[in-house]
Amino acid sequence: MPVIQVAIQSLPPETKKSLISSLTATAAQVTGIPEAKFIVFIAEHPADAIGIGGRTLQELKAEAPH
Repeated sequence: MPVIQVAIQSLPPETKKSLISSLTATAAQVTGIPEAKFIVFIAEHPADAIGIGGRTLQELKAEAPH
């Protein structure tokens, strides 16, 4: 069974459901493998556990213009 893994900041349940559906449909279309064969894992990380350029995503979001 093909596995799709995504590491991302925390998401609302509806967004995760949509992401799983879209990733599965696209992968099935591209590979020709039936959607039922795909497994999707979403690893969620809080913004203070994601680093970009030596700073946390939480810091970067706090400084971004609103």
